[in-house]
Amino acid sequence: MSQSHGIQTLLEAEKEAAKIVEQARQYRVQKLKDARSQAAKEIEDYKKSKEEEFKAFEAQHAGTTSNAQTLVDKETEVNLKNITESFNKNKEQVVNKLIDRVVLVKPELHRNLSKVEA
Repeated sequence: MSQSHGIQTLLEAEKEAAKIVEQARQYRVQKLKDARSQAAKEIEDYKKSKEEEFKAFEAQHAGTTSNAQTLVDKETEVNLKNITESFNKNKEQVVNKLIDRVVLVKPELHRNLSKVEA
């Protein structure tokens, strides 16, 4: 009877140990789930803060883009005005030179032709 009592005690101890191991596993699994959810929350918070930081940076520098565009537009207007003035100032001279070249033709033999005859 003492042997069966010892075996019974061992079986009860084994069941108790299995319960303790199962509780430890459940505790570990729960801790992992908690850690994952906490990490996901921290990642989301960090992502939101960086997005806000980027939007603030973008808003701060958006004005410089429009300022740069205004500056380029003014510079383009000045250059266009200079080109127009230069055109108006020199167009008559250019037209006269073109007419002179077209109208005043000096008939001459081609330079290669004169070498053949010589």
